[in-house]
Amino acid sequence: MQVMLKQAPLNNSFRFRQVREQTELLCASLSAEDCNLQAMPYTSPLKWHLAHTTWFFETFILTPFSPGYRHYDESFQVLFNSYYNGIGKQHPRSQRHLLSRPGLNEVLEYRQHVNKAMSALLDQPAHADQGEISSRLDLGLNHEQQHQELMLTDLKYNLGCNPLAPFYMQAELPEREPGEAGFEFYKGGLVDVGQPADDGFGFDNERPPHKAWLEPFALGRKLVTNGEYGEFIADGGYRRPELWLSDGWSTVQEQNWTQPLYWDLDADSPSVFTLHGQQPLRNEYPVCHLSYFEADAYARWAGARLPTEEEWEHACRQSHKPQQGRETDFNLKRLQPTGTTPNKGLRDLFGQVWQWTSSAYRAYPGYRVTPGALGEYNGKFMCNQFVLRGSSCATPPRHSRASYRNFFYAADRWQFTGLRLARDAMPGAS
Repeated sequence: MQVMLKQAPLNNSFRFRQVREQTELLCASLSAEDCNLQAMPYTSPLKWHLAHTTWFFETFILTPFSPGYRHYDESFQVLFNSYYNGIGKQHPRSQRHLLSRPGLNEVLEYRQHVNKAMSALLDQPAHADQGEISSRLDLGLNHEQQHQELMLTDLKYNLGCNPLAPFYMQAELPEREPGEAGFEFYKGGLVDVGQPADDGFGFDNERPPHKAWLEPFALGRKLVTNGEYGEFIADGGYRRPELWLSDGWSTVQEQNWTQPLYWDLDADSPSVFTLHGQQPLRNEYPVCHLSYFEADAYARWAGARLPTEEEWEHACRQSHKPQQGRETDFNLKRLQPTGTTPNKGLRDLFGQVWQWTSSAYRAYPGYRVTPGALGEYNGKFMCNQFVLRGSSCATPPRHSRASYRNFFYAADRWQFTGLRLARDAMPGAS
C-alpha cells in the first residue's frame, strides 16, 4: 500500500482532515489486538496514539475556543493525557496496554466526534482568536505526524516480540550498490544554526537561530552499513570495554547486548526483523536500531567520532544538492532503511535513519519556554538525552529539514537510529 500526501493548500480544514485520515490509514490493515499491544513501557499501543492525538486537539483547541463544546467522555481527559502536568493527572504510561476499554471502535468514534467539532470550528469564516487557533493547529498537526512515526516504530517493537515474526506490510526490498566511502571536509568557522524565522513551521526547540563556532571537521559521505557494523561485532566490539562509555558498558552487560536490535546472527543465514517480516541481513543497507552507546563505541572502534549537531546541520546546509527530505511521498511499501543509489557528496541525510550526534539535548541560546501547558512539549525534556539529526524511513513528509532536532535517551534503540561518522580535520584538508 502506498499513500501519497500531496502538498496541501493553505486551508486549515483540508490540512486537518488530511493528517487525521493518514493516521487512521496506518491502522487500516491491523486488528484490534494489534492496536492494543505494548511490549515495553517506552512504546504505546496504537489505539492509545489514536486517542492521544485526538485528546490534543480537544484539549488545546476545542475546549478553549469552541463555545459549547462537550467532551466525548470526561474520563478520556486522564486516560489519554501523555505528560502534560499543567492539564491534570495521567494514566501511567506503562499501563496503557491494560486499557482494553474503551475499545478500538469507541476510540475511532471519539476521533470522529472531535473531527466534526474541529471541522466546524475551522470552517468558520472568521474567529476572534483565529491567529492562536492556526498556531495551535500547526503544532497539533505536526504533533500528530510525530505520532504517526511513533506508531510505526512502536508497532515494529511490539510485533518483533512475537516469535511468529509477523509482518505489517509485505514488500520486496531492493539490492543496493555500496555507497562511496570517505569524508567530506568543511572548514568550519562561524556558522548559522537553528531555523530561520521565515522558514515555515518549526518546533520551539529549533529556535532561536544563532551563531556557533566550528573547528574544521569532516563528515562521512554515507551512513554506516550493516556490513561495516558486522566487522565491529566480528572484532569483538561487544566484548571490549575499552571501546565503551562507562554507562554503555554497564548497559551492554545488564542487557546482554551482542548485536543491534532485531538482528539474528545465530541462524544459518543472518537475518533481521522488519515491518515487512523477517528479511535477509543485507550488508549494503544502513545499520539501524542502534543506541547512542553502540553508535559511540563503533565510532571509537573506527578511529572516528560522532558529529556534533551543529556540524551535521552546517554540512547539510552546505551539501552540493540541498536535501530537505521527502516532501510528498509517505511510502508504506518500504519501511526499512535500504539506502539510495550512490551519488557524490553527502548521501542519505534524510529518509533512512535518524543519525546520533554527540550533542546533549539542551536549550539554544535565548530559548524561552512557551507559556502554559504547551510549554511542556519540548522544554522539560532537555536533560539526559542526546540529539539525533536527519529523518528515518518512517518519518512523515515535511519533517525532514536541516534544523529538526530529535532526541532520545542513550540506551534507546527501538527507533530507526543509525550513525554517520565524523572526524576532526586540519585546515586546508580536501
